[in-house]
Amino acid sequence: MKSQVPQALKREDSLDLYWKGTFAPQLDVERALEPFFQALEEYAEEWMPDFVEGKRRRKYSRAAVWKTLKERLEQYQTSASCGLYHSTYPFVSSSVSFGLLPTPHSLRATLYVQPLTFFNQEERCRSLVEMVRAWSSQYPVSYAAAHSSADEVLADAPYYGRDKETARRDGFDKIYEVCWLNVFGPQLVETVGRERMLSTPAHRVEELPNGSILLVTWPTAADFTREEARQAQARALVHLRPELDYDTVLRSLHERNAALVPVEPRFHPDVAPLLSRLADEAGVARRQRRIAEFNAYQPPEPEEWLPASAALPSDVPDTKAALEHYSLLAEYLVAMRHTDIPSVFEQTPESLTDVDAWFWLENFPETFERQLIDQRAVPTIGAYLGQVLVRHLGGQWIPRKKLEEAQVRVGQRVWLPFVRAHRYLRSRQSLLDSSLTQLYRVAERHRG
Repeated sequence: MKSQVPQALKREDSLDLYWKGTFAPQLDVERALEPFFQALEEYAEEWMPDFVEGKRRRKYSRAAVWKTLKERLEQYQTSASCGLYHSTYPFVSSSVSFGLLPTPHSLRATLYVQPLTFFNQEERCRSLVEMVRAWSSQYPVSYAAAHSSADEVLADAPYYGRDKETARRDGFDKIYEVCWLNVFGPQLVETVGRERMLSTPAHRVEELPNGSILLVTWPTAADFTREEARQAQARALVHLRPELDYDTVLRSLHERNAALVPVEPRFHPDVAPLLSRLADEAGVARRQRRIAEFNAYQPPEPEEWLPASAALPSDVPDTKAALEHYSLLAEYLVAMRHTDIPSVFEQTPESLTDVDAWFWLENFPETFERQLIDQRAVPTIGAYLGQVLVRHLGGQWIPRKKLEEAQVRVGQRVWLPFVRAHRYLRSRQSLLDSSLTQLYRVAERHRG
């Protein structure tokens, strides 16, 4: 279950922490994990989880955690996990899991705190660092890091230019990146050289009792794009990777900064609601680039219409039965997609945009079989579009025996919703070029 993050906050960056340790197999799980939760409870402070999620949701307590993990272990035998959430500002979604195979046993934690701006105070950042320090001192780690979620995406973490298979096989086997907070395990330390790593120019460098080294580049996590913070990040990476060039590294960090600079949306008005939705779904790291791309996008004018004077007359023997058929086809879309698109029940202009967004994000035309799209999706989409034109623009169906000839009269034009649906579902690009949102907007503009 995801934390209930307000929609406005989904546009903001988060602090992401990835941590993996191990514990001795001879220890009882509850006893082994006790120091982990002690450190969490001591240092989390304002973002301390308020409920734990497993087979059911419980108010956070140590007893609730053990009960949740025990239920999961009974279910999966060799592993267990639970979600930990803070449901008010700052919003937290985290997970803790352990595995009893292989040896030594594994203990993993992920933490997402939103918004990242919560960590613009040094004391808050220090508390997080102390928690990670406590974990990494108690449990041997190979590598752990905390950093801006958006910047991690731009750095191609955790692949760093490798294919997924290679990245999964090798993990963080050398210094690919230096994040705001880093814990380098003994193997990485020896690869770089302990003295070199301990002499890294950074805000904080500390050797832990088990041989790991904790490194923090800058006092606060939230201002990672600040010039001094980027310089510190570049100096640390080049120190650990002497073969790299400082100016080149710093230039790449500046490029990542540029990708995060806000771009003012200037979308074509006929598709602005749709493009806004798609830009928001892009994620913080890619959103500004997508906004710039959508600012340049000009949708082609709809061609699926005729002057009212050129409308084809109805050729069906039973108009009432034809209208019921169109209504039933539209209801098929509701039946098939109401879980994915709750607003589809309402048959409104806004639900057309929701349909557009869902089909585009799912890449529907290039995911499903063409025959099924043409036989099932095209008729239901066309009928749904026609029903919205009728309900909200005072349109009138002109039924035809052939679906592609069926028309909806709105003012001095007749629209061909089934032809639009056919073009709409040709490709992912055609979902934009022939969007339902645009056709409705243009029909609305011309209805008078």
